[in-house]
Amino acid sequence: MLLFLDSAVSEEIKTLAETGLIDGVTTNPSLVAKSGAPFKDALKAICAAIEGPVSAEAVASDSAGLIAEGRVLAALAANIVVKLPLTVEGLKACRLLAREGVATNVTLCFSPGQALLAAKAGASYVSPFIGRLDDAGQDGVDLIRQIRAIYDAHNFQTRILAASIRHVGHVRDSALAGADCATLPPGIFRALYQHPLTELGLAAFNKDWAATGQSIL
Repeated sequence: MLLFLDSAVSEEIKTLAETGLIDGVTTNPSLVAKSGAPFKDALKAICAAIEGPVSAEAVASDSAGLIAEGRVLAALAANIVVKLPLTVEGLKACRLLAREGVATNVTLCFSPGQALLAAKAGASYVSPFIGRLDDAGQDGVDLIRQIRAIYDAHNFQTRILAASIRHVGHVRDSALAGADCATLPPGIFRALYQHPLTELGLAAFNKDWAATGQSIL
């Protein structure tokens, strides 16, 4: 499963990308606003910090506006993916941009029917928001299972990008449910490799090794 960072802070992205484990980035207007950088400058810096896909969100409310914004965003860097809302206007924009060869990420998906339409519109990615579904008392990960079954049954090539990830359990369950990708806040990415038993075990090994007085180098 591909792992994306959900962030708009280019320095943080660059640092975590040095692990070699980050495959892309997703942003939204809220994240870019929090970064404090001008919108286009922030996106260019992120695209320079990582080679993988970078989702950048169009914000117009009608398809003509979304298409125009999508073309501008796609021209900023070769690895931009235009993020569009899962509305009828967003789907219309997705269909046209996909035909032009622009990569798209249809976001705010909350039902299998929406995911089906995103795939038919030619979306490169669809983003089910599993954390928000959990907040509403539904099973967010089960939505991924249903989308996976639909896409596999009909050979859709749209990638399932698990979003609104709240904890490491969401990452595990999304992977088991068949998500192609997941986008994680930086803190959750770090939590994937942190475990108290790992730290305790490493401390014990280091103590025992130090007692030998030896050196590998």
